[in-house]
Amino acid sequence: MVGITANYADSDAKLTNRYYKMVVKAGGVPVIIPPIADKEMIINTLENIEALLLSGGGDINPLWTGEQPSTNLHGINAERDEAELLTTILAFNRQIPILGICRGIQTLATALGGSVIQDIKETGKQKVKHSQDAARYEETHTVSIQPGTLLSKIFSEAEDGGTDETLLNEGETEEGKITEAKLSNGKAEEGKAAEAISGNGDAAERGNNLIIEVNSFHHQAVGDPGKFLTVCARSEDGFIEAVESNEYKPILAVQWHPEWLDSHLPLFQWLVKEASLFKRVKKIHDRVITLDTHCDTPMFFSQGIDFGKREEKILVDLHKMTDGRLDATTMVAYLPQPKEGEKFDNIAPFRAGGPKAYADLIYDKIEEIVNRYGDYIALARTPEELAANKRAGKKSIMRGIENGLAIEDNLDNINHFAKRGCVYITLCHNGDNDICDSAKRSLNTHGGVSPFGEKVIQRMNEQGLMVDLSHANEKSFYDALEISKTPVVCSHSNSRALCDVTRNLTDDQLKALAKRGGVAHITLYEGFVKAQGKATILDAMQHLDHAIKIMGIEHVGLGTDFDGDGCVIGLENASELTNFTRQLLLRKYSEEEIAMIWGGNWLRLMQEIQAAKR
Repeated sequence: MVGITANYADSDAKLTNRYYKMVVKAGGVPVIIPPIADKEMIINTLENIEALLLSGGGDINPLWTGEQPSTNLHGINAERDEAELLTTILAFNRQIPILGICRGIQTLATALGGSVIQDIKETGKQKVKHSQDAARYEETHTVSIQPGTLLSKIFSEAEDGGTDETLLNEGETEEGKITEAKLSNGKAEEGKAAEAISGNGDAAERGNNLIIEVNSFHHQAVGDPGKFLTVCARSEDGFIEAVESNEYKPILAVQWHPEWLDSHLPLFQWLVKEASLFKRVKKIHDRVITLDTHCDTPMFFSQGIDFGKREEKILVDLHKMTDGRLDATTMVAYLPQPKEGEKFDNIAPFRAGGPKAYADLIYDKIEEIVNRYGDYIALARTPEELAANKRAGKKSIMRGIENGLAIEDNLDNINHFAKRGCVYITLCHNGDNDICDSAKRSLNTHGGVSPFGEKVIQRMNEQGLMVDLSHANEKSFYDALEISKTPVVCSHSNSRALCDVTRNLTDDQLKALAKRGGVAHITLYEGFVKAQGKATILDAMQHLDHAIKIMGIEHVGLGTDFDGDGCVIGLENASELTNFTRQLLLRKYSEEEIAMIWGGNWLRLMQEIQAAKR
């Protein structure tokens, strides 16, 4: 189902038939979206489509980007602007595939923080006539497409009869899993000339760039695409002719009118294939429980955030969970580990009278959120409660503790937190505590798990609490494996083979964890994903693929570490978590396997551990 934004003139919603005919020809079902700037109506519309096509039309009011109107500005359309910009923003938040055409590329850039050149003649750089009195189906000039981009792949691979996956800008390894090397990286494959479909069916190239013939009818153009988009094509005089997502998302826009050119059908085929994929993603999220096993949103409670609003300060809130179709998040009461000579209350966001009181305060504030937004969210302690909340249409918050410092020196506090609904305790954080030695800032205080720590693990077993070994060093890890009578977990840990930091797990650790029935959930903390440079969703997926290779698919999952600096390009907040499912589908994982990764493995283990409670 492809929604197409309609133009507006003379009291009529209007749309050239070529838009919806090309969608039909590509295999999609077109739905015309009238220009109504009503948020609820737009949200309901977006819930029922799988892709958005932003159609062409008149100028955008420059006041939307804070500019005064040029004397060369043509007619603006107040009826359309607000509705279409709002639709674009809401679709972007929901990860809906987007294709923009002519005005549509300008709408996309404006909505996402970019800017539009009001009249390209004013720049003094125009050397090509961009708007000609020619038939719509006639090519009038050429554009140069950068190699290695999604747009280049769509045109070059379409001529070769490309598969669904190649048209989706994704490649496969021999094992059917995706590799980063075959994804858009801005470089042409060595020894191969880029090919394209031009207006007469012939391929052309200029240097390493792909040249195609287009039809253009515009006097405006994108000036700055903004931070979420990258330029993938330009005209000969340097104006932007196409942009696409720089976050591995299905977003693409062109300045010309491909709906009139049969040779440009691949653009619509790409959109329909992405729509089909997004439809599968939505169905999977409807059927399985999607659970993030670690987020640090309570760290922001001291800043007065409102979980029920779309908060810029935090990566997980009720709106973002809804956009990303995330059923449940595990909020932890994070306790910073004092260094020698420091007092806990002096480094904690709230002064509460000690570690236990601080963890209690965080749990109180989580309960306040649930009480305030009880129509939309509920607490959960068991797999059964998670399932019941999902059936009731509510999001779930599970609770954990990050740093066993909260126990202080009293084992009965473990019983206390179990009664309060805690599902796991991460034994330590950065720095040794009374329980065990840490992976970071360790002084080898105990040589692993301390005698007190052994009692802590045993009491956690008795109380049905999961023992979390993220942040523990190797000796503590192996000690805890031996001590615990139930399987242990790593709620947010990556592979040291791919990113060599002490916080990550070696392959031997992964194997030992799986042998004992435990699970390790990949995390999005950039420093644990990639040693150098910006980490992306593709880097995170490599950690997942590696963990599956070493441990088996029954022992993996996702613990984002959102709001604890967990964030990679393509998975930057909870609203983007459907992108994780999209990547799993592209890697040929079945729905059953995806259900295991998304929380099934964790819930199976949780049920086993809670059933062992004395």
